[in-house]
Amino acid sequence: MTTGTGERGAAAPDDPREARRYTEFETSQHRSAGAGDGWDVTDVATGPAAVTPGPAPAAAGPEPHAAPREPQEFRIDLERIRFSPYFARLSAVTQVVPQSGVGPVMHNRLTHSLKVSAVARVIAANLAGHRAQHEAFRRGEAERDDATGALIARLGGCDTIVAQAAAHAHDLGHPPFGHLGERVLDRVARERLGLAEGFEGNAQTFRILTSLDTLGRDFPGLNVTAAVRASVLKYPWTRVEWVGLDLDERSAADRPRGVGTDAAAGAEKFSSYGLDAAEMEASLAAFPAIARGVQTIECAVMDLADDIAYAIHDLDDFTRAGVLQQAVVSGELRCWLSDAAAFEEAEQGELEADWRRPGVSLELLWRRLITKDAWIADRDAFREAVIRVSAELGDGLLSTPYDGGIDSERAVSGFTRRWIEHLRTSIVVEEHPHVRSGHVHLNRRAWHEVAVLKFVHARFVLERPELAQSQRGMARVVEGLALGFDAWLADDSDSGRAPRRLLEWVEEATEATFALREERPELLAGDASDAALRRQGRARAVLDYVSSFTDQQAITTYESLTSGRA
Repeated sequence: MTTGTGERGAAAPDDPREARRYTEFETSQHRSAGAGDGWDVTDVATGPAAVTPGPAPAAAGPEPHAAPREPQEFRIDLERIRFSPYFARLSAVTQVVPQSGVGPVMHNRLTHSLKVSAVARVIAANLAGHRAQHEAFRRGEAERDDATGALIARLGGCDTIVAQAAAHAHDLGHPPFGHLGERVLDRVARERLGLAEGFEGNAQTFRILTSLDTLGRDFPGLNVTAAVRASVLKYPWTRVEWVGLDLDERSAADRPRGVGTDAAAGAEKFSSYGLDAAEMEASLAAFPAIARGVQTIECAVMDLADDIAYAIHDLDDFTRAGVLQQAVVSGELRCWLSDAAAFEEAEQGELEADWRRPGVSLELLWRRLITKDAWIADRDAFREAVIRVSAELGDGLLSTPYDGGIDSERAVSGFTRRWIEHLRTSIVVEEHPHVRSGHVHLNRRAWHEVAVLKFVHARFVLERPELAQSQRGMARVVEGLALGFDAWLADDSDSGRAPRRLLEWVEEATEATFALREERPELLAGDASDAALRRQGRARAVLDYVSSFTDQQAITTYESLTSGRA
């Protein structure tokens, strides 16, 4: 083994999906010792038919016209993510509410990521089976072709290990306290720290993989393959790309999901900061058949699995905790079903003013869906989804209070199992998806069902008044950390005693920001003067640092920074 660890410009592999940004001279601890380990058929295991047309046959191999190949590079990526300290910290980062919020049974970001990975693996394996049938047909080993498999092959393929790696990595960028911390850091960055680009959890995930995390070598990031880098790009654009584009130029219904409608601020959701845009472009270049602004197949699988896990697993959490109550959930769903015609005729302002009345919030959900997603939203399908969720959740699972006994646990587990099985077998693969969709998405029926399930979660968990007090405290902690570390760095008499990693990141981010002005000035947001760029570099490093804390680290550090208690 040589002492050198890497250099820019890795040698191009036969498959561009396996390309890494840096050549590695040091053997990876995750690489198998021998080259003849063979293809692990569990990577493309089939299951119940998940896509049309027809059931997926047994897998025959990952490459067209070739013997099965060992997916070594993607396995290395998955293990690098699993060994990452950023992945380990997810066990102490809020998923929906803190562990102390309702009891010991709550998911955290780590358990959520593992369940997303499990769902993604099964979906991806079914798609891989379709491609395997297509490749077997092309080799003359099967009598019939598979149109879905042929489409997947044209779009760059679907590897189960890549889909699992994407699922493992998708929440790495979440700051302390989850989405709440994300919103606070974004606001503070833009309003107080002079960083117009702000903070975004998905962009932070990509930044961790490509820049912040380290293998203890002399290149930044985990140096994962192009396929894995691309697989986490849920929103494959920068915030700045959408600055200045108002609704007259492109309506809300004609914008990719997540972009939002704020022409002044730019995209609401995005997967890369300007500093990392070149990495994003290099990753997506391995997928020439994927259109600009569209997810790769493996990314779409991860995104879909995330939606399924969020819609189902968080509901079982709050059922066990006793937070979801039958009366209010059933009341909302039944009232909308019984008064749907009257709700349909009501004025928007009237509904918004009376949103607490049972059934009104569900009608408002429907109106948001039809406004943004008319390509798939259908009132009859929405009604059928409400009927099913009402029957299985309101009149089924919640009809008997959870008491911790065997019967209660079986009821919750059965509900979860049935829904995941139903949703993961309700998959559509489309060559030319709508701008607000992806190549892999739910069919119309399941799409509406997930929308209603997520509504129940948002309306009866996230909007609970009793969460507000603790959330205000969490917001104060995150804001105080960002402003506190920024003030420390601005103090010329004491900045040299700031945490070493923070100081290193300030230097690196500032240098990269100046380089961006020279090479890609269109990717900069806001003032581009020397003083402003130094401010932006410092702010980006502060966000990188604060977002790397666990919930408890954030609380402890905030107390130390503001009160002087060690």
